Amino acid sequence: MARYQVAHIDEIERLPAFGEQSVWRPVRHHLGITAFGVNAYTADGPGQRVVEEHDELGDSGAGGHQELYVVLSGRAAFTVDDDQFEAGPGTLVFLGDPGVTRGAVALEPDTTVLAIGGERGKPYAVSAWEYAFRGLAKGGHEGAEIFAEGIARYPERASLQYNLACMHALDGDRDAAIAALGHAIDINREARDWARDDDDLACLRGIDGFDALLRET
Repeated sequence: MARYQVAHIDEIERLPAFGEQSVWRPVRHHLGITAFGVNAYTADGPGQRVVEEHDELGDSGAGGHQELYVVLSGRAAFTVDDDQFEAGPGTLVFLGDPGVTRGAVALEPDTTVLAIGGERGKPYAVSAWEYAFRGLAKGGHEGAEIFAEGIARYPERASLQYNLACMHALDGDRDAAIAALGHAIDINREARDWARDDDDLACLRGIDGFDALLRET
């Protein structure tokens, strides 16, 4: 491992974020950080998301993290539960309560927010959502390998199997998509409801194997 590394935010690859026009920059993966979670998000234009609306208590792999957001450039409108405020470069927003709902939207072009997180009192582990983000963004064989790594670490996370199904469906691999969706439903039957109206799975509709999975048993 190198004694130190230096990187500019614009050197880190741009991957899709939040299913919108926003950009995820996988800082932790790029630098090989294993002690804490850190990533950045960029909105190229006003109105795009730079922090997904979420809390840290769900099945997404959030892991109950405390989070610190640092506005690196541009300006963002944050919402924290019922509070709203604007934040410019150099502003730090700390969320100590994992149950608080948070999110932010860019107010200016090229708004970038750095996000740092970890679960209080526990060793850091790469979050399940990070495997899903990278796997979906890469797709194909590389994406499947990323998901396999994530599922090996988090075999109980239905969200990983479900997102793997979405990736395979978007890549046109219907059999693999149905198999992954079946695994997701075995882990969490709510995955059946997630799949009913998900456009990512549109190519599976009308296929016997898919329709059978959606039937209540």
